[in-house]
Amino acid sequence: MTNIQFQSSAIDAGGCIGNAWELVKRNLGMYIGIGLITLILIGCIPIVNFFLMGPVLGGFCYVVLRDMRDEPVDFGMLFKGFEKFVPLMVVGLIQSIPGVIFQILQLTIDVARLINLPGGTTTGSSGSDFFQADSSGIATGLMILGIVVGIVFFVLMIFWTVAFQFAIPLVMERDLGVVDAIRLSAKAGFSNIGGIIVLYILCGLVGLLGFLALCLGYFVAVPVIYAAFAFAYRQVFPAIFEQQFNMAPPPPTAYGDFGTRPL
Repeated sequence: MTNIQFQSSAIDAGGCIGNAWELVKRNLGMYIGIGLITLILIGCIPIVNFFLMGPVLGGFCYVVLRDMRDEPVDFGMLFKGFEKFVPLMVVGLIQSIPGVIFQILQLTIDVARLINLPGGTTTGSSGSDFFQADSSGIATGLMILGIVVGIVFFVLMIFWTVAFQFAIPLVMERDLGVVDAIRLSAKAGFSNIGGIIVLYILCGLVGLLGFLALCLGYFVAVPVIYAAFAFAYRQVFPAIFEQQFNMAPPPPTAYGDFGTRPL
């Protein structure tokens, strides 16, 4: 693996949100456009979305990393991730495994609810009573199992998300292979787990506020959220030029003047 350094406990979650907002609002139309396309490609096309997630998010990250360096950006750059389609697709597929498991859990719960529906037509029949009791017991067991597995799954999903947090931008920017990108992402992620969790909480609030703003604000919230994670990546992995000269990691305000402006 290439000797790529990363910073521990480097994520300023509030700074990521603030920087992302300042970046997005100066080119709002473009970011709303690429945010909408990103949502459609990775959220509205069943099955295919798992294959497109890596390349599309890689392209979005590419746009943000260029824009924070004040380099020219345009709508078409969203598709730059397709130039590294195979590795980004594989990372995206592996990263999507919890989503597949969640769908299986949801299916289990739905089956339990169906079994729990009234199953007999003869009220006084002992056979019908036995069938209903047996079905009710199966449904209850399945629901309890689903709750327990759901809690375990939620905890594991947190660790899984942290481990893959930087894998896609590492493939996109540093040309790492799938295995190397995942390994380095996991090391850097768990070295910044507190900041990542706080950032997810703040991004959740941003998404909620966008949804409450007559739902229209959600189209602004989406690019802000994606851009915030790109800023987190840059805080953990300083620019290549900076690493080559072993420079100390810059503060969040170093990337343009985004961190100096109020939200």
